[in-house]
Amino acid sequence: IGKKLDGHMSNIKTDLLKTSGTFHVLVGVTGSVAALKLPLLVSQLLELSGVDVRVVTTEHAKHFYNPAEVSVKIYSDEDEWELWTQRSDPVLHIELRRWADLLVIAPMDANTLGKIANGICDNLLTCVVRAWDTSRPLLFCPAMNTAMWLHPITAQQVSRLKEFGYVEIPCIAKKLVCGDEGKGAMAEVSTIVGVVKEHLQRPDESSLEA
Repeated sequence: IGKKLDGHMSNIKTDLLKTSGTFHVLVGVTGSVAALKLPLLVSQLLELSGVDVRVVTTEHAKHFYNPAEVSVKIYSDEDEWELWTQRSDPVLHIELRRWADLLVIAPMDANTLGKIANGICDNLLTCVVRAWDTSRPLLFCPAMNTAMWLHPITAQQVSRLKEFGYVEIPCIAKKLVCGDEGKGAMAEVSTIVGVVKEHLQRPDESSLEA
């Protein structure tokens, strides 16, 4: 077991080495049906010049996509707990936070929205968010049933995340998988990739001051 853990730790350390000249995008995926678009989102992000991608998944999100169709490393709660066995071991949500230049949560389901708005961090993804360096972009793409979207607490929680400095990529109206028609569907993948691209093109403040 010890050798297996050492190998697991070594793989993660190697995988999360920062490479100069590369923009590191971390994709968070949660338990909404829109998680089935994860393979498409990852492949389109990788088409952006100089971009590298990793994924953090919640357990419920795993229900909706096939990991074999995702061409990058996917991290889950299991990795966090397998990685840390003693004080000197790295903490995965902190390593991911250090690696990423931008975090995009697509989709963000109603449950994760509520957790993040209230500071709850009970899985790998919400721990990354709680530890996030707020000088770096955090984009979130709400996705839920129309009735859930229209619940008055949703607007409060979205507003709270925007107060934190996070950027909303608004949901859209369409016929949902459940059969309901209305607002609540995740933004189109092309829209999400376009917003990420905007953040790639922004010069950093230090170069503006030079």
